[in-house]
Amino acid sequence: MNGRRTQESPLAGQTAVVTGASRGLGLLIARELADRGCALVVCARDAEALHRSAEQLRSRGAPVTEVAADLTDPETADRLVAAARSSGREVDILVNNAGEIQVGPVAAMTEADFRSAMETMFFAPLRLVLAVVPGMRERRRGRVVNVTSIGGRIAAPHLLPYDAAKFAAAGLSEGLRAELAADGVSVTTVVPGLMRTGSHLAAEFAGRPEQEYAWFGPAASLPGLSMDAGRAARRIVRAAERRRAELVLTPVAKIAVRAHGIAPATTTRTLGLAARLLPGEGGDGGDRARGAEAARRLGSRLVGVLTTAGDRAARRHNEPA
Repeated sequence: MNGRRTQESPLAGQTAVVTGASRGLGLLIARELADRGCALVVCARDAEALHRSAEQLRSRGAPVTEVAADLTDPETADRLVAAARSSGREVDILVNNAGEIQVGPVAAMTEADFRSAMETMFFAPLRLVLAVVPGMRERRRGRVVNVTSIGGRIAAPHLLPYDAAKFAAAGLSEGLRAELAADGVSVTTVVPGLMRTGSHLAAEFAGRPEQEYAWFGPAASLPGLSMDAGRAARRIVRAAERRRAELVLTPVAKIAVRAHGIAPATTTRTLGLAARLLPGEGGDGGDRARGAEAARRLGSRLVGVLTTAGDRAARRHNEPA
């Protein structure tokens, strides 16, 4: 642990709830908070993976409470608040990070896909906000960090359930910022582009899974297109320290947001051209596979080389192989 950083951080001694903390970006954000002297309540569905991550965090000197739970369960939000209070603490920082990615054409998606994305990336964060914000307002201090996506500003093709949920999350986050500003509660909206977390191996691919993986895996892995997840986590926690309203991550995402703001019609036409280059729906649209399985099916040495950095990140950040 970096003692100097902990002493200087305004987050030292506070309690943070981090969702999706068993792997990837959530684990890295939790590490940054631990190094700043925060007590942690970490949540994820996989109890075994969560415990491994919690042990890593404890090795950095942080008090850690584990809550293995499904965020789509309406009772989970209250369980997380109760977990913090069981140690005599209140929730000072909420990081809504948990997510899921479904990749494929809209013809291969079902209503259930959209509902699942909305439950995980909009309604679950909403329930957590409703559970922790009243206490923050009463104490007149608190920080909420909502990890949305460039997909919540610009709807990329073949990611529509994800896009729709992230658009809703971004709107909620910006509205909360305005409503809570007078109560001492800051809300930071994080808008990341692609990051090397290893999530390409856990994403679900539909339609033609192998072909979808062949473009998404490299895009989420190549330096230049994607950002190192550790650096992203540091910038996110720094933004929370400074109570920033918004943080857009990766140069590509910054350019895309500005271009869309200046010329939205042109951006949409460009995305339409890009969509024509992506795989078709394939068969009856029923074939699905996780990224690791799609990679095995594809068996491409070239794609394997292009995803090397992402695969390395998966091993470092506790993503499933």
